[in-house]
Amino acid sequence: MGKRQLGELQPSELVVTILVSNIATMSIEDINVPLMGGIVPILTLVCFEVFMSAFTLKFKKARRIISGTPRVIIRDGEIDQQELRNLRFSVDDLMEQLRTNNVFDIRDVAFAIVETTGKLSVYQKFGARTVTAQMLSLQEPSGSNAPPVVLISDGAVIDSGLKYCNLKYEWLEKTITENGYRAQDIFLMTCNRQADYLIVPKIPLLKRKG
Repeated sequence: MGKRQLGELQPSELVVTILVSNIATMSIEDINVPLMGGIVPILTLVCFEVFMSAFTLKFKKARRIISGTPRVIIRDGEIDQQELRNLRFSVDDLMEQLRTNNVFDIRDVAFAIVETTGKLSVYQKFGARTVTAQMLSLQEPSGSNAPPVVLISDGAVIDSGLKYCNLKYEWLEKTITENGYRAQDIFLMTCNRQADYLIVPKIPLLKRKG
């Protein structure tokens, strides 16, 4: 089945998964059922699923019959109502899936495709797409892909974080001193390779009265 989630399983895979779980449960709950009586059908189902996966992978027609094909349900902002009926896809289902794709107006959709897993893939019209750096012809700053790492965690200095940022302990000590802190006063400090840092100080515990 691969490393897919339950919601992404093909119908045949889902059926086999349910059958295997039911057989395993029956074997555990019923002491009168011999152990081999549960293992043999489970192994049979697993072998059958492996065979079917290999078979459908090799033969495209078989894959289309068993798993189906993606269906276009919206073209240029127009809903294909007949296709919705064929898929037994309600309007509520459609609107919910659009919202999960951050689309709230059907007119913004160039194409919407129901995949074989039941999920909706949405390709928005150009004017409705999120602006990207590529659209604005912006160049990526050097090292911007390097995420911030932890330098201090609950008052403890993380040496691997300093090494990752190519920083020395002297820089760290100077920086936190300039901000009026000691290492033990800091709850969290993160930094990236451009030495852009964030300091979160510890909040003192409130003393209970009495």
